[in-house]
Amino acid sequence: MKIKDHILINGYKHILYNSTELSQEQSIAKSEAFYNWLDTRRSVREYASQDIPKEVIENIIKSASTAPSGAHKQPWTFCAVSNKELKHKIRLAAEEEERETYGKRMSERWRKDLAPLGTDANKPFIDDAPWIIVGFKRVYEHDGDERYNNYYVNESIGIASGMLITAIHNAGLVTLTHTPSPMNFLTKLLDRPSNERAYLLLPIGYPKQPAYVPDIERKSLDEVAVFYE
Repeated sequence: MKIKDHILINGYKHILYNSTELSQEQSIAKSEAFYNWLDTRRSVREYASQDIPKEVIENIIKSASTAPSGAHKQPWTFCAVSNKELKHKIRLAAEEEERETYGKRMSERWRKDLAPLGTDANKPFIDDAPWIIVGFKRVYEHDGDERYNNYYVNESIGIASGMLITAIHNAGLVTLTHTPSPMNFLTKLLDRPSNERAYLLLPIGYPKQPAYVPDIERKSLDEVAVFYE
């Protein structure tokens, strides 16, 4: 029986999915190697000034955009910024919000939890990293005066952001997730439309040498997984 290269479902074309068949042994080996490689990823706060080709940033964003999303709406916009003046404006606005957070909004327990990470209201990495990417979630779409909802927006951009971070690591670069709250200043500074909301900011670059990261451990498998066999 000849396998068709496409079929119609609800009147829409579905193409044949081509998968790579692996043996169980190969799957175990590849999954273990991928975990060991991904486990070397760390959030880095000190960046070298070494430039990154724009093509690398484009490939990273395209990789993130392969993420699944609600009804395939792909409700995200990734704004990549290398302009030094604009990055500095973003840093100043972010630090203003962070001073409010650290000084007034943050609970004592929150400060205690952050102490091992060595964070504070100063965010020099926004200036230092050659690129920053600001992820925006697209809450809805609009056609003139008519609005169309997107679906599972937070879940969709969350998955895409995880894939973005993985793509950054794959390119031999480092990043960290920065989420100053509120982030309305990013919408204004980047002149984004009313249907977009800032979700996170990622500096991207090579680590400064030497760079230091907190001596912390990830939770064990038993702490993050439950198996029902």
